[in-house]
Amino acid sequence: MPIYNAGAYIERCAPSLVNQSLGADAYEVLYVDDGSTDDSAERLQRLAAAHAHVRVHRQENSGWPGKPRNEGIDRARGKYVQFVDQDDELSYEALERLYALAERNHSDIVLGKIHGTMQGPSNVFKRTVDRCTAADAPLFESLTPHKMFRREFLREHGIRFPEGRVRLEDQLFMARTYVRAKTVSILGSYPCYQWNRREDGGNNSSRRITADDYYGHLDKVVEAIKEGTPPGDLQDRLLRRSFRVELLRPVSEPRVLRRTGKDLEEYYTTVRRMAMTSYPPGVRDGLPAISRLRAELLVQDRLDSLVELARRTEKIKARVEVDDMRWRNGKLVIRTRVGMVRADGEPLTVVERGGRTLLDPELLDGIGGAEDWEVPDPFSYAYGELIVHDTANNQWWYPEGELAPTLEPLGGGRHRVVVAGETVVDPLTLAGGAPMTPGTHQVWVSAQLLGVGRRPRLTPAPGRSRILLGTVAVGAPPRLVLPAWGGPGGQLRLDVSGASRIGTTRRLLLRTAADHRFRHGVRGVLRRLPRGASRNIRAAARQADRWMLR
Repeated sequence: MPIYNAGAYIERCAPSLVNQSLGADAYEVLYVDDGSTDDSAERLQRLAAAHAHVRVHRQENSGWPGKPRNEGIDRARGKYVQFVDQDDELSYEALERLYALAERNHSDIVLGKIHGTMQGPSNVFKRTVDRCTAADAPLFESLTPHKMFRREFLREHGIRFPEGRVRLEDQLFMARTYVRAKTVSILGSYPCYQWNRREDGGNNSSRRITADDYYGHLDKVVEAIKEGTPPGDLQDRLLRRSFRVELLRPVSEPRVLRRTGKDLEEYYTTVRRMAMTSYPPGVRDGLPAISRLRAELLVQDRLDSLVELARRTEKIKARVEVDDMRWRNGKLVIRTRVGMVRADGEPLTVVERGGRTLLDPELLDGIGGAEDWEVPDPFSYAYGELIVHDTANNQWWYPEGELAPTLEPLGGGRHRVVVAGETVVDPLTLAGGAPMTPGTHQVWVSAQLLGVGRRPRLTPAPGRSRILLGTVAVGAPPRLVLPAWGGPGGQLRLDVSGASRIGTTRRLLLRTAADHRFRHGVRGVLRRLPRGASRNIRAAARQADRWMLR
């Protein structure tokens, strides 16, 4: 852990480090104090005096995390190293589980599921993966260094963090490791790393970022990928992420609509030059339709067209349709369909014309350089999935089932691209193989179509009625699960009550009766309770029924 003027964050984070389930005799905690000027040194010394497996090294200030991390690699004595930032925490079993996964698979890198206020849902951690590489897994979607590395792997390849004030130092380090790692493992079943947003905003540097500075360092990331891969399909795929996410960002909404004058021109000129000189043509060719169009307009030097395209694309929304929802053997089965609609409420389409498939002419009408934009593959980068957010613990879980892309004919050669399918939410296994915890769990949708990504709440489509289901009891001892619509937009929520939470149980049963809008709703739930349900739960159902009669 690199430390610089961490102050009270040292004590806040320390318990999660020194009390790992792995056992104090199996690991060490190595703090590298990068010349702190506050009382961090004294705090660290007290911590080391109280815990035999804590070591502290102090050095002159280097101004950035790279050098203290490198110093930590050099001084570490373990087989693996795990990087942690000074304001973050590890879950209790993180090291034990990561180590077991690494040893079982002889892994060079192990990615532990990240959660916290600095991390939203990431389908990199959708499932636990024993063995993968950058060639067959979306590893480049996770570029923070908060991972476990085999120390000899880093030494063997001479992989170091850049030292000094280097932007994107984490991306550069991870690019060098991913392209060389023979075995990478992903622990998706247990939230390992809590990435916290500091109350004082201390996660971010206060130094102004210039276009030349930022993209000069991005160019080094690009070169690192090129050095570690031969030219061809794999290299293009790995480079596509930085092109799509970092390079096109200044010419996409919302940034291109907010920057003006010299500031916009500076970023535009910089990314245009880099698009033409740093990336092989195959990178642009493999992008989804709208992203590929942005790249073409950038190369054609059409800033005005990029601005107008961003203005129209920003207004595209996802339309979610819940076709069916029902309980099946104690599991909630949801059939959904997701498409995109333009600002006028009409579907975002592709059109067959003259043997070619073209991107929605209504969207592109009047945008110079975008006329008759061809879509070789309407399903490029198309995907969809449901995500469940455990709001009490701020953790995201992925149910079984993905939404598959398909074309739906609209007449006149027009088609809308949608993702559709069945998702199965198992309350007993959703949380990484464990039951859902008591509390409220919100259901979201994540979809990417034609280069437009959206993450809307799962709500009924406009004009469609809500599907109402009763509460079910699952597991032993039984816990009650109630699908209900509420909150912003009437989002689908799963309210979960443990058997001992009688007050919550009563509220859930009451809500079931209210949702069904008939007097015997609660009694219907009562009949579905298993024989082993506790007398308290049955009593709560009868109590709720009496309240409804009143």
